[in-house]
Amino acid sequence: MTHISKRAVLSVGSLGGTVSMQAAAPGQGVTPTLDCLGLLAVVPQLAELAELRTATLCLLPSASLGFAQLFEVLAWAQAEVEQGAQAVVITQGTDTLEETAYFLHLLWSSPTPLVLTGAMRSASQPGADGPANLLAAAQVGLAASSRGRGVLVVINDEIHSAAKVRKVASLAMAAFASPGDGCDGYLLEGKPVYRQPGAACSVLPLPTNRGHTVALLEASLDADTGLLEALPKLGYAGLVVAGFGAGHVSASWAEALQRIAEQIPVVIATRTGSGPTATATYGFVGGEIDLRSKGMLMAGRLCPRKCRILLWLLLGCGLEQALEEHLGQY
Repeated sequence: MTHISKRAVLSVGSLGGTVSMQAAAPGQGVTPTLDCLGLLAVVPQLAELAELRTATLCLLPSASLGFAQLFEVLAWAQAEVEQGAQAVVITQGTDTLEETAYFLHLLWSSPTPLVLTGAMRSASQPGADGPANLLAAAQVGLAASSRGRGVLVVINDEIHSAAKVRKVASLAMAAFASPGDGCDGYLLEGKPVYRQPGAACSVLPLPTNRGHTVALLEASLDADTGLLEALPKLGYAGLVVAGFGAGHVSASWAEALQRIAEQIPVVIATRTGSGPTATATYGFVGGEIDLRSKGMLMAGRLCPRKCRILLWLLLGCGLEQALEEHLGQY
């Protein structure tokens, strides 16, 4: 008896971004143009890897994506897995790629790989990197070694954890890195090679409340407290501060933040781009010891932008009391 092996199913959803962008006429700026089928048309190797299912979920620059659209992306990806997909790939713009990946990572409960990718060069530029990144994302997603790793970002032949990856350059091809840790793996002859096991992450329930907002402010030299003082009246449900160094602010900010922390959760992260916040080193007013005594939480290794997403989701689930526990995972 001849046994016919069943082909793997790969679902690809596109959201727009540079990977989909073309110029309408010479000299004009590029805008999202190519739908999902258009993206796949220049990567014929994908059809050799798996049976393809495609969807154009939207055509937007990633700066214009919002949480509401990401919930729709999550629902689509989950439905694809329920219908038999062995891997799901999402293409989008790189401007918010690190944030959308982490948002989905916190809510993705399936062992099936969910892989995000994009491009630094538009589809109409010579040497466009979108096709190679899309192929690499598919190769990673379909590999058995990628299962159970949550959401991954694959770009420039590197594999990054959604919790660690950051965009570290505005226009360079090597625009993504995982500062302090390095990437989780890389592509070698079309196969993923992982340097470390996947990190466990607590999956959150879908938030029932989605109408709240969380502010993100950055500490800077001689900054006034005007915006801080106004926050309680503006209805924000939480605040993340990108602090100096290991998680520090000025003495005037420390006083203003103490009053805010009595009303809403306040998280202090570092604006440096690499390394954790401290917990028990600096004793001056505005240092981490002082801020913790005033009711604030330190972000550890989680960057300010991802802190905002974590806090927003926890507030939406009514789990803000577990914030410190979740921050401790990083």
